[in-house]
Amino acid sequence: MAPVSLSSLSSLSHPPSVVVPSPCLQLCRRILLPRRTPSCSSSASIPTTSSSISAPKVVVTRERGKNGKLVNALAKHGINCLELPLIQHRQGPDLNRLHSVLGDSVFDWIVITSPEAGLVFLEAWKAAGMPKVRIGVVGAGTANIFEDVLQSSNQLLDVAFAPSKAIGKVLASELPKLGDTKCRVLYPASTKASNDIEEALSNRGFEVMRLNTYTTAPVDYVDQTVLEQARSLPVVTVASPSAVRAWVNLISEPNEWEKSLACIGETTAAAAERFGLKNVYYPKNPGLEGWVDSILEALRTEAQVV
Repeated sequence: MAPVSLSSLSSLSHPPSVVVPSPCLQLCRRILLPRRTPSCSSSASIPTTSSSISAPKVVVTRERGKNGKLVNALAKHGINCLELPLIQHRQGPDLNRLHSVLGDSVFDWIVITSPEAGLVFLEAWKAAGMPKVRIGVVGAGTANIFEDVLQSSNQLLDVAFAPSKAIGKVLASELPKLGDTKCRVLYPASTKASNDIEEALSNRGFEVMRLNTYTTAPVDYVDQTVLEQARSLPVVTVASPSAVRAWVNLISEPNEWEKSLACIGETTAAAAERFGLKNVYYPKNPGLEGWVDSILEALRTEAQVV
């Protein structure tokens, strides 16, 4: 198995200075209820004049301090954002075990499926004395969390695998088995993550230890003035089912909210549909570039609606 280059992964998640949506990029748009009649042609574009930059058009909802990459990517299209953090991360029940498990046990793979899981893992890994580990990541965004460490870890940490599609189920189906013995996998995860990954790996013969190292919860306080502004903007972005749930709880009646929701990937979009949201956009392949293209698609549609 050839190692996965972090530089090649990183290139997937960072759009160039001017992002032009690729005609071959597969975007999925699900509109569950009829939209209002468009007032202009489908070729309507998003304005990028200086006057349009002053007013926000997109709501970003990750934890405060973690929206920068998306904000910067959209700024390259002349799109300003309103920050409304919806969730916060908290310690999971197994967090205190993680550093001792890393120090006392040897694993063939450490499976990391989100940036937050990567950050939590790195803290515990350093506390455990930085043992040599082999990492499998779900995609480029998660791989980027390890970029600084890779430059200074003297090859103690090896980001060696990413699946063909940045989805947990695909990772579980493609993770290489090493040697003839049973491969041991450590899976630090959110308490709210499903059992799909460990079940799929176990079915393939891996020995999996899952540790619930963090969880997500709604933020403790939301400024009502900012919330009202967010409700009126064309597009709200969400990066997890937890964020979808938090947004639905804030708007109270999702069936009456007629703006668009741009999801980071298919799993989050499926959660949005379950909550009854009407205009849901997501990229076929999760990642920053596809997410930006989905947001642009949502904005183009909203620009046609009177």
